[in-house]
Amino acid sequence: MKFSELQLEPSVLNALDAMRFEECTPIQEQAIPMILEGRDLIAVAQTGTGKTAAFLLPILNDLSKGKHREDAINCIIMSPTRELAQQIDQHLEGFSYFMSVSSVAIYGGNDGTLFEQQKKGLVLGADVAIATPGRLLAHISLGYVDLSHVSYFVLDEADRMLDMGFSDDIMQIAKLLPQKRQTIMFSATMPVKIQRLAETILNNPVEVKIAASKPADKILQAAYICYESQKLNIVRCLFVGQMPKRVIIFASSKLKVKEVFKALKAMKLNVGEMHSDLEQPQREFIMHEFKAGRIDILVATDIVARGIDIDDIRSVINFDVPHDSEDYVHRIGR
Repeated sequence: MKFSELQLEPSVLNALDAMRFEECTPIQEQAIPMILEGRDLIAVAQTGTGKTAAFLLPILNDLSKGKHREDAINCIIMSPTRELAQQIDQHLEGFSYFMSVSSVAIYGGNDGTLFEQQKKGLVLGADVAIATPGRLLAHISLGYVDLSHVSYFVLDEADRMLDMGFSDDIMQIAKLLPQKRQTIMFSATMPVKIQRLAETILNNPVEVKIAASKPADKILQAAYICYESQKLNIVRCLFVGQMPKRVIIFASSKLKVKEVFKALKAMKLNVGEMHSDLEQPQREFIMHEFKAGRIDILVATDIVARGIDIDDIRSVINFDVPHDSEDYVHRIGR
């Protein structure tokens, strides 16, 4: 189905045309009409299926009609990580290019200036707030966030948010929102805890499922059977005499990320590291450099495995096997 066949406003279609988006992905084809109808929705879809556009486009379509208050927060989008929040905000900027819709990304960091910028966006009433749960609650606790006009509540990567312990935070935020709202939930999996959350905060939702995730057939996979103490030497051997490009190495902890990073740095390889000990500006810089091709190897925790769109990855190395099969798919499905 083409986007032009959906009931989208000209301003939305113009943005899609400028970005050369013509054909809907399966999740977009199924979800967008339901959201346009005003239905609550729970969708099971993976990273890379076009799910961000599946919820942004119908919401922006409604906001573009000018029926919502311009000085109020009209939409809250919850994200498990700052990186995904930033990416959603970037997509929103592109899709809303031909309309007057404002947004603010709300996420943690030690930068006081950043906090004040976020506060300003919330106080002035950005149309859309894309937020991690903890940082949004921090702003709410200070008393200047008005959520009484929120019409849309979106949970992206809902299963990941629950895995990270944000269940109580999500419920606390949901209780502060108007009962008359549209709630949209996207999740890569549908465990019991997600079903319970959906029963609590969604109203008679329609359910959309895209085929369960599995590694793409075109991805060549190999496994090395070894002891823990042998892993680092195997990684070194993989790069001896090579000029590796567009490689991500996933490790289970920031300590292991640092260990692998240090070893590859000693080999004079062009390598970057990504983990929670880095300040937000450092993480943004490293991600930008890797996407631009100025860093050849990125050693990271699972923070970049879900939701982050990185093109042209040639190799993914799992220094540690993830505990969850879905995480494995997210890692290698770059």
